[in-house]
Amino acid sequence: MIGHTREQKHPVCINLDKLIQRSSGIFGATGSGKSFLTRIILAGLIDHDQSSVLVYDMHNEYGLDDTASDTGQNVIGLRSALGRTKVQIVGLGSSADIRGITPDFNLALSYEDIMPEDIEMLTRELNLRETTAATLDALVQQFGHSGWFGKFKSMKHGKMVEEEGKRVPSPDSVAFWANQNGIHPMAAEGLHSKLKRLFNKPYIVEHPPSDSIQAIIDSLKKGQHIILSFGKFESDLDYLLISNLITRRIRAEWEKMTNQFRNGKSAEPRQLVITVEEAHKLLNQDMASQTTFSKIAREMRKYYVTLLIIDQRPSQIYDEVMSQLGTRICGWLGDNNDIHAVLSGLAGREALRGMLARLQPKEEVLLLGWGVPMPILVRSRRYDANFYKDIKRSRKGDFDQKGAINTLFPD
Repeated sequence: MIGHTREQKHPVCINLDKLIQRSSGIFGATGSGKSFLTRIILAGLIDHDQSSVLVYDMHNEYGLDDTASDTGQNVIGLRSALGRTKVQIVGLGSSADIRGITPDFNLALSYEDIMPEDIEMLTRELNLRETTAATLDALVQQFGHSGWFGKFKSMKHGKMVEEEGKRVPSPDSVAFWANQNGIHPMAAEGLHSKLKRLFNKPYIVEHPPSDSIQAIIDSLKKGQHIILSFGKFESDLDYLLISNLITRRIRAEWEKMTNQFRNGKSAEPRQLVITVEEAHKLLNQDMASQTTFSKIAREMRKYYVTLLIIDQRPSQIYDEVMSQLGTRICGWLGDNNDIHAVLSGLAGREALRGMLARLQPKEEVLLLGWGVPMPILVRSRRYDANFYKDIKRSRKGDFDQKGAINTLFPD
């Protein structure tokens, strides 16, 4: 149960089986309660156990207990409430901790994990030039997909040696490699300089103790739920690189499992919901075509993968992605462009716009789409200990969910 109707106080439930069949979105201005709503939805999905959940927790909000900024009260973390056997926290970096607490395991990337497409996806963040693709292609041609990153990192920038009275690039320099492979030395050195931001990341190492990305995938396949906390690595560069890289691997794995299932060679894949905070950073007009997320929003539901995107600026998300969202949960929005984006592709937009305009800044949302039979204004419930008590009651069969739905929407 997500809350009650505003006037009659009837309980309102979301059909979680329908929710996970298509990508969904939770929208609202800063301070409207998006993170609390997201916790309610995620707790329901985890308890419902019809899908695995992967959360890219950029601000370390969802896994462990926190303190509400407006009330100062304790906010229960998903792992704290639902248990370590269901929810695992992964920390970014080999020595990561989340507010002084050790995660269940750590994520460290290998040089071999970094693919050229991961770099090209960072074009705007790293301010890369048009020559980047040609340089990356030459590196892959010589060193392979698994070796190019480490080899390029080991090259020396600007190193020169004396040869027959002249200063020429050293054999271990970027410029020497560029001259040998038909790449303009300044283009190669420019890319090398800009990639130093990645070369210096402590979570990218030559020989990590294990393939932690595969460990995440294996946990999700077994029905566990993963919250990836970024710890101290809260820059856009960290978020864009890590979330896209892991999602790219997940997409390949779930497509493979689905094809094997359809050929009768394996069991049906487990449904997976990937939760993405600040979605406009990955799904804006410029980035959408380069990230894995846009393809998941458009196509991956047939491969058992959907998105739950959370954002305060839906107008900055690519129109094609917004049009694919099956269920939308919208809190108060102060910008007309954001309101228009949330309602894009829906019938009766003017009436719905009026409903959005009447929302209170906190604890009221408009539910739209597959998860509910019709658009409905809801006063969202508090995310507190009573919420988890109700989850336990419903698990025991004490809460009549079907009866609550029939009360609101009689045949």
